Amino acid sequence: MISPPTVRPHDVVLFGATGYTGALTAEYLVRHAPAECRIALAGRNRARLETLRERLAKIASERAELPLLIADSADREALRAVAASTRVVISTVGPYLRHGEPLVAACAEEGTDYCDLTGEPEFVDLMYLRHHERAVASGARIVHSCGFDSVPHDLGVLFTVGQLPPEAPKSVEGFVRAGGTVSGGTLDSALTALSRPLAMARTAARRRAVEPRPSGRRIRIVTGRPGWSRAAHAWVVPLPTIDPQVVARSAAALPSYGPEFRYAHYAAVKRLPVAVTGILGIAMVVAASQVAPLRRALTGIRSSGEGPSPQQRAKGWFAVRFTGEGGGKRVITEVSGGDPGYTETAKIIAETAMSLAFDELPRTAGQVTTAVAMGSALIDRLSAAGIRFTVLERPPSGPPGRSR
Repeated sequence: MISPPTVRPHDVVLFGATGYTGALTAEYLVRHAPAECRIALAGRNRARLETLRERLAKIASERAELPLLIADSADREALRAVAASTRVVISTVGPYLRHGEPLVAACAEEGTDYCDLTGEPEFVDLMYLRHHERAVASGARIVHSCGFDSVPHDLGVLFTVGQLPPEAPKSVEGFVRAGGTVSGGTLDSALTALSRPLAMARTAARRRAVEPRPSGRRIRIVTGRPGWSRAAHAWVVPLPTIDPQVVARSAAALPSYGPEFRYAHYAAVKRLPVAVTGILGIAMVVAASQVAPLRRALTGIRSSGEGPSPQQRAKGWFAVRFTGEGGGKRVITEVSGGDPGYTETAKIIAETAMSLAFDELPRTAGQVTTAVAMGSALIDRLSAAGIRFTVLERPPSGPPGRSR
């Protein structure tokens, strides 16, 4: 029998707290979580957890006695105990294909809300196939991709759709611009996902075969063409990340996206040579990821737990521009903020966890997206935390112009 959340000793447990992104998330939580939020740190190494707790106590002395929970990512019984002790678990332990499933399973069994940072489509699809139904039965909300992948895009589209007539068919394009560097963990996760294209395709097909589709509505993800975009004022290249898949699942679940919804997702750069170089670079990384020695060499560029310095993060930024059309109206919006991969990602997942723990939210369960589980409540939280959701242009009603 699942313990009611009110009798659990913790509100938020951060699993993987001593990793690079985990430590940034811990710092954000002790700075910004309300005093009544009962936080615990979890990981496999007690000494490293104690060192982190000492560092956090210098930031917020009232958090000097944070509980420490010891669990390895492969220890199912220990993870079950972690899940049973809290209302929400944050997982920053990747690559998730390698380390993530036992904790998802534990949360699905215990009725515990779960959020992570994965950008690995195969992992997300596998977790749906293996644990969605159990999470529905227990009441757990399993929310993947709660960092830069894919919250600015998922909530940005929700914000854009909200500016258009609810009953109309809609078309949205997203244009991503960003500057920053990667950590060892992020690089390892990306290469792991890229190295498994056939397994990823097979798992996606298995999910499509069993996942219910919206009745009487049509959701499409469109792979656009490279070229100059007047809407983005930039050269654009289709961006094959997990973000469009997340947007599509939100659109399928929420009638406000209209009877027909179309989304296209691009990287945007100002100069054509940069776009060409980016395409070639991505192609080379994808090719190298298929060869084990080359993949290991790329992974070795940055070791696990290593990431950009505070000075490097201070220079990071992102801006995702959306053009939306529907019901004879056209709108341009933007979601923007600081360092996307780490500073803002730590902020986003921490605010996601606090929203799951404390906000009045729609009744949902199983594997859901941030737009479905939290929607405007999380937009409000992130806006208050400094991530900007802006309407840039709202022309008068009339026949919409072409955005490309």
